[in-house]
Amino acid sequence: MNVKPETRIFSVAPMMDWTDRHCRFFHRHLSRHALLFTEMVTSAALIRGGADWLLNYNDEVEHPIAAQLGGSDPQELAAATALCAKFGYDEINLNVGCPSDRVQSGRFGACLMAEPELVADCVRAMRDATDKPITVKCRIGIDDQDSETDLRHFVDHMLEAKVDALYVHARKAWLKGLSPKENREVPPLDYDRVYRLKKHVGDLPILINGGIETIEQCKTHLEHVDGVMLGRAAYHNPGLLRDVDARFYGDDQEPISLESLCEVMMNYAEIQMTKGSKLNQIVRHMLGLGYGKPGARRYRQLLTVETVKPGASPHLIAEAFEILRQGETMAQAS
Repeated sequence: MNVKPETRIFSVAPMMDWTDRHCRFFHRHLSRHALLFTEMVTSAALIRGGADWLLNYNDEVEHPIAAQLGGSDPQELAAATALCAKFGYDEINLNVGCPSDRVQSGRFGACLMAEPELVADCVRAMRDATDKPITVKCRIGIDDQDSETDLRHFVDHMLEAKVDALYVHARKAWLKGLSPKENREVPPLDYDRVYRLKKHVGDLPILINGGIETIEQCKTHLEHVDGVMLGRAAYHNPGLLRDVDARFYGDDQEPISLESLCEVMMNYAEIQMTKGSKLNQIVRHMLGLGYGKPGARRYRQLLTVETVKPGASPHLIAEAFEILRQGETMAQAS
């Protein structure tokens, strides 16, 4: 299975320490169609023997799924791409957008926007290693290299390398002086620049990312670009994923009920705990399900405080979900 262009209309962004396999399992039961991403994995870590652990995922549940790689050595990235393809990922994405010091020290992430020729060589090498789609996630600029001309120069090299799609975070990145968190908030968003980029590239799919928080905002962006990517909004308010299939994929099947989701996650937690996972590692991705709902505080307390205690059981999930159910019932009655 390869990612089709229409699949990318909605995706959940790759986020370090967040979009792990437990998170993706949970998100997949909220949306059957959204494209999910792994956390960024370095090509070096994969080819040095970490593939079995780093690329492991639930093949029966998580598709469509893209693997995101970090690296700058074309041959190394080609080898890592081949491993991702072997594991059955539907798309392989190259990170050219992360601004953290740790990433820069390894010469990958956003600093590579200063070297479009090298990124193009990486894309070509990755394409030669698989028939899976090869995509790039980037910013609209870095440091003082942030003009529209600079962005188009970078993207023209991606076009020449025959990249399959570009995910564009609509902020520049400051490589020095700002933390990764500040780089998600301080540089101003410039959606119009991404819209103009779409006109410049023609048929190449452009997917927009950065500061998008609601389904209605997604619909507005889709009037100008081919897809939207949500990160923290989808994580902190995962309930919005329940509307994705109907709003973007024309799927009129009812979203999963709270009761069914509870049963799924309890069963999953029981299985994963026999394999060594801790309950709090699984349920931490579910905290946002109470976003804006009555009882959300108690719900979060159960899933944070109680799940780390000795002997904590997946039945805590049922207790937490019951709080949400009661809150919904009270809200409907009022």
